[in-house]
Amino acid sequence: MTDTAEPTDTAEPATVPAEPAEPSTELTDSFTELYGTVPEGVWAAPGRVNLIGEYTDFNDGFVMPLALPHTARAAVARRTDGILRLHSTDVPGGVVQLRVDELAPNEGHGWAAYPAGVVWALREAGHPVTGADIQLTSTVPTGAGLSSSAALEVVTGLALNDLFGLGLGHAELAVLAQRAENAFVGVPCGVMDQMASACCTEGHALHLDTRDLTVRQVPFDLAAHGLQLLVVDTRVKHALGDGAYAERRAACEEGARLLGIRTLRELPYEGLGAGLDTLAAAGADESVVRCVRHVVSDNQRVEQVIALLDAGGVRAAGPVLTAGHVSLRDDLRVSCVELDLVVEAANAAGALGSRMTGGGFGGSAIVLLEEAQADTVTKSVLEAFTSAGHAAPRVFPAVPSAGAHRIA
Repeated sequence: MTDTAEPTDTAEPATVPAEPAEPSTELTDSFTELYGTVPEGVWAAPGRVNLIGEYTDFNDGFVMPLALPHTARAAVARRTDGILRLHSTDVPGGVVQLRVDELAPNEGHGWAAYPAGVVWALREAGHPVTGADIQLTSTVPTGAGLSSSAALEVVTGLALNDLFGLGLGHAELAVLAQRAENAFVGVPCGVMDQMASACCTEGHALHLDTRDLTVRQVPFDLAAHGLQLLVVDTRVKHALGDGAYAERRAACEEGARLLGIRTLRELPYEGLGAGLDTLAAAGADESVVRCVRHVVSDNQRVEQVIALLDAGGVRAAGPVLTAGHVSLRDDLRVSCVELDLVVEAANAAGALGSRMTGGGFGGSAIVLLEEAQADTVTKSVLEAFTSAGHAAPRVFPAVPSAGAHRIA
């Protein structure tokens, strides 16, 4: 694989559109025009950024995401004839029509595989979903590492849960959405993205223990502290990232096997040194050692940030974010020159701390800063990209927002 930058959405402005003032009306109208009937409701599910805890969720570890105000929205009506019709206002092409009893994993379907996979997962779990007409639209930036796919999955699951009276909780929906992405789409993701989209609450970050799915809503009112969290979408994705997620997951699993534990969550931070010695004695590959070091230390960083937020020391979380980026860059090796440039430029301009967020090899970084410094830091990042010959990134504030909900 080559590490070739491929800008995504290069024709888009360096801003991200806000949610429409009346998010349900336009979607209801387009549904009615498309399908010839009115929808039974409209639902929304957000994208997310992860504050700290990366590549830890499939290791039964800790994560701390927050929901963005940008959402995937779905207008939906039930069908009883076994037909599933899917359409997106964001993707060229007509309606994708499928039969629910013929849905099978890894059969393609492009973007439609994400909502179709949720229907498949629900039916596989024994839930009587007999078909639906679904019209989707989204303001979650695609290709930015902000979980646009998880938002599509969760909004589909929530709508069908409500319409068919399935009685599933939001965490249960998140797990089914993850199964859709793992088994139907074929992406070996952890559960963080779906849990964030389903379970976050406004004004909070979600402290999630991915081992047992216990959650704690941690107050994260940055404005009250005179702070802001920026998302910097580099608008690039490198080809090297195509199989890198699976490779890192396999390295983590090999590390756990050599250590004689089920997952890396079982190796405490205090035992990291001894664990690394065990791996060395076992002749573990260097990549395995680095992945283990990152995961165990990032679990510790989540706990550090939680303690700082609980103590009101939000500003002191900045260096922890930067330390997380260094670990992702040097140990996990999932950063890239554009993400490193964001962190370098932002911190040099006075940010409290910065790091890449998401799977890496492009996508987005987050920057914690004084609200009064937002313009200065943004200008510094934009100038750094211009000087390096990169396309301008998209920069916008991450406002902790509500998880999946019905809006009409």
